[in-house]
Amino acid sequence: MRTPAGDPVNAAYGFAGFLLRLLGEGAERPRRVAVAFDGSLTTSFRNQIYPAYKAQRELPPADLEAQQAWCREIAEALGLVTLIDSEYEADDLLATLSRCLRESDPVVPHRIVSSDKDLSQLVGPQVRLWDFARDELYGPSEVLAKFGVRPEQIVDFLALAGDPVDNIPGVRGIGRKTAASLLAELGSLDAALGDLERVAALEIRGARGIARKLGEQRDQALLSRRLARVVSEVETGLEVDQLIWRGVRPERWAALCERLGFGRLAEQGAALGPSG
Repeated sequence: MRTPAGDPVNAAYGFAGFLLRLLGEGAERPRRVAVAFDGSLTTSFRNQIYPAYKAQRELPPADLEAQQAWCREIAEALGLVTLIDSEYEADDLLATLSRCLRESDPVVPHRIVSSDKDLSQLVGPQVRLWDFARDELYGPSEVLAKFGVRPEQIVDFLALAGDPVDNIPGVRGIGRKTAASLLAELGSLDAALGDLERVAALEIRGARGIARKLGEQRDQALLSRRLARVVSEVETGLEVDQLIWRGVRPERWAALCERLGFGRLAEQGAALGPSG
């Protein structure tokens, strides 16, 4: 797909379609919405403490980078608050918004729309992780069933097992199954590191070797935990009520759709109603 000017636009078109479906879900239609973008592909604070973090990932090609900018324009034209930061990742921005919502109203639930397993650490009584494409909703029991650990153990799980997608090293020789077994027995990474003799005595395969690896790679495990834990204290300058969605910005949406060649989507967006 290309714009009237001949530029590739397929990714932006798909993103626009996703947002229109999200906003038009009838009874599921959200009251407050924000969209977080990654602006720290090589400048995250995690890169500062561990230069190899995500280093294996290729940067997006130029045509996709241009479409990412359009994606932000699309979200804003649809009346949504957008966030981006050069030091903190989108996950950190989402975690911060989630904390603010929980503090603002400890009863009303909210959803984090993502398929990123790292965000499972935010799941709790108020918070669900929603894989929109698969329409799968993860609460605490679903996280436990999928990973073998509770949401509050996800960070320690990744610190032990590592994450090749983000190039988080973890503890060499400890895989996901062993990490889950350790946390089921001891509860946390700190408990394991603080009592290696107990680890060695556990009735799990290779317990003595696991204890030795933990002792030898203690610093690497703690570093991995810093990399895996999302930050929920990013200064965004937003108040919770600023997230209230009041509908599409009709003139801005129409002009953007014309520029990008989104004829059919222009009508769908207009049907959602103007912002107040």
